[in-house]
Amino acid sequence: MGRSEPNPFGKGLIRFLRELDRNNDRAWFEANRERYETDVREPALAFVRSMARHVEAVSPRLTASDRKVGGSLMRIHRDVRFSRDKRPYKTNVGIQFRHADGRDVHAPGLYVHVDPGSVFLGAGLWRPATPALRAIRKAIDEDPKGWLRVRDGKTFRRSWSPAGDSLARAPRGVRPDHPMIEDLRRKDHIAVCDLSAADVVRPDLVPLVARRFREARPYMAWLAAAIGLPF
Repeated sequence: MGRSEPNPFGKGLIRFLRELDRNNDRAWFEANRERYETDVREPALAFVRSMARHVEAVSPRLTASDRKVGGSLMRIHRDVRFSRDKRPYKTNVGIQFRHADGRDVHAPGLYVHVDPGSVFLGAGLWRPATPALRAIRKAIDEDPKGWLRVRDGKTFRRSWSPAGDSLARAPRGVRPDHPMIEDLRRKDHIAVCDLSAADVVRPDLVPLVARRFREARPYMAWLAAAIGLPF
């Protein structure tokens, strides 16, 4: 399997991101645009293509698009309109396989994040809209045993752990001593699987990521059902 699905990433990926972090300006980027295409964008799009059937195996509702704009590969340009940090470029690679019914990064999805200091996979919903978050809280409250089976599944928790932000206090209408209060306080319903920079260039990266995503399928399916999305 690993031989039939070669890893498109090489050592140039991390090297480029490290140098971009030290030279985050348009002049440097334009002078190194060919390296960006060769070492970052084209390998990332090839990775998306390699992952397409694996993502579909997790759910046919998840999308793997190798379009250069608006596809699974997230844009490298930062939105600096409302930020004090005016550096123009992200110093990471972000790839998201979103639910077909979702419109943006807040939809249920699987995620791959690569930067020199942090490589991880993600699954779930990051900053879901208020109606979706309320629906998840309601589902947890009504079926805590079902939620715990998914959240604490042995195969899932071997590689994945809960992540994201939580409210400082109990949500409105939830008593502070609720037995599921830690989950009900969550603002994000995501799990992460940590990898390393060395993993990015290992020959079996594609099957490794595919295997980890399959482990997250019950978690993803539960969240999608909670907010009324087919999975």
